Amino acid sequence: MDLGLTGKTAVVTGASKGIGLATARCFLEEGARVAICARHEEALEQAAKELSSLGEVMTFCGDMTRQEDVDTLAEKALTRFGRVDCWINNVGASIRRAGRDYTPDEIRRTVDVCFTSAVYGCQAAGRVLGRGGVIVNISSLAARCGTAGRSTLYGPLKAAVSHLAVMFAAEYASRGIRAVSVLPGFTITPAVRAGIAPEELRRNEAGTLLQRMADPAEIARPIVFLCSDAASYITATSLEVSGGRSVILNPEFVTEGNDAG
Repeated sequence: MDLGLTGKTAVVTGASKGIGLATARCFLEEGARVAICARHEEALEQAAKELSSLGEVMTFCGDMTRQEDVDTLAEKALTRFGRVDCWINNVGASIRRAGRDYTPDEIRRTVDVCFTSAVYGCQAAGRVLGRGGVIVNISSLAARCGTAGRSTLYGPLKAAVSHLAVMFAAEYASRGIRAVSVLPGFTITPAVRAGIAPEELRRNEAGTLLQRMADPAEIARPIVFLCSDAASYITATSLEVSGGRSVILNPEFVTEGNDAG
């Protein structure tokens, strides 16, 4: 299917690795141009090197928790490409904390990274997107079923990111701009490999109907689809891409040799 993205421009934040990098790659494969952003310049330039053979790539090193950086990214992308059609808010991070143990500084930082960055992104996107533009907030499966006693604030903040898309979808609807969110399940990213023990990853796989984690490209493709004309009647909603994680009480049924066919 031709998604009709040739010649369009996508801004992808948090794009030096993982889901963000895979999303930028998918946009380029569909003929779009991309502006990618990350905080660490070395990782950002390495990502650009990987992507440049696929199409036109602009890089911006900045912190999406700083409004001035977000606004500068939007202005530079518009100046470079002459248009911005898609904006992907893909910034997020968690720390291993029970809710009772967060310090005031950790609370502020977690809110800024997971939620405030998305607010700034939606605001900046509204200033540069034209009719037919799309905002995609990258939320998380944790918005539906968070992890109690570990990264306690992450799930509630990602739920807020999902609802933020609904609010901006309403605000921007009269201008022909759509806004949606995507809830990835457990995905094989550098952050996941570094931050979650192998035995816990195996438990997560066992609780997923497809019995495995996602490749980042499997999250990227739905994101890019939502930005296309094929998804032109989809707005103010969320798409979960979790492989069927935590949807039945007995996921072991999948591995017990049961076959309805």
